[in-house]
Amino acid sequence: MTAPAPARRPILVTGLPRSGTSWTGKMLAAGGEAVYVNEPLNPQHPPGRCPGVLRATVTHRFQYICDDNAADWLPAFRDTVALRYRFLPELRANRSPYDLARLLRYGTSFTLGRLTRRRALLDDPFAVLSAGWFAARLGCTVIALERDPVSFVASWQRLGWTVYFHELLEQPLLVRDHPELLGLRALVGSQDRVLKAATLWRVTHGILARTPGIHLVRYEDLAADPVRGFQRLYGLAGLSWSAAAERRVRRACTGPADRGSAWPGLSWTGFTARGFAWSGLSRTAFRPMDSRLAVERAARGLTPAEVSRIRELTAAGSVRPGSR
Repeated sequence: MTAPAPARRPILVTGLPRSGTSWTGKMLAAGGEAVYVNEPLNPQHPPGRCPGVLRATVTHRFQYICDDNAADWLPAFRDTVALRYRFLPELRANRSPYDLARLLRYGTSFTLGRLTRRRALLDDPFAVLSAGWFAARLGCTVIALERDPVSFVASWQRLGWTVYFHELLEQPLLVRDHPELLGLRALVGSQDRVLKAATLWRVTHGILARTPGIHLVRYEDLAADPVRGFQRLYGLAGLSWSAAAERRVRRACTGPADRGSAWPGLSWTGFTARGFAWSGLSRTAFRPMDSRLAVERAARGLTPAEVSRIRELTAAGSVRPGSR
């Protein structure tokens, strides 16, 4: 299959949940050249299980897609990145007032985007383990966010999240291609949320570090200098860095913010807390904020002993930015 020209490639922004994917995706769409598509591989509705956006059945968080099961996914994702919205399948599956409003929004944005030759921009943390397939088979420019492990685990702890490793182990192709996942069996059923989140970070880091064809980006670097960082990402993605894009990034990332607000990220469960809530029909938790606060308050909520433990658990993995 011939990949699209760099300036016309679809874009995938991925990384573990709470790594800044929604923030990054929204900022890359701020220039007006891309249509933002939120979490088509999320098995929860909303934002997932929307056949108008992705006409395929998602069965697991972190659904693994590779050449051996591509027949189940490639036609559906080709439609998604071509911005072909499936109105009738969506109407058959989802008909609540919210769903109809979302259908109108996505149906309109897909149709107008296709007519004006905009590009699909998929924001999906659940694609993180399949990032190489999106790059190789769909020709996506893949930007993978990786957050400092202490900051990542602290964020999950504040929200009360955990990971269910059986959802990874129940995918034979994933375990075949990444046999180190077999070591996770010992943690199935564990109540040690710090250990499980740190282990998820370490395993995912290892997979991303050896995945070719992706751009691995440190969240902290982007948060510390968002204007310069997004200007670089626009170039990597083949997007035009315009005065309007810079103005929107500055307004969204460097303005005043509530010191108690949460950092950019996505919820799996609809959890709502101060500074962290679903918003908009895309069901994204991104809010305008001063992104530099994320760097200043990385370990908020963790004890010094927990910080040291996380560093030890993830010591084998440290991000090296750039293309793979």
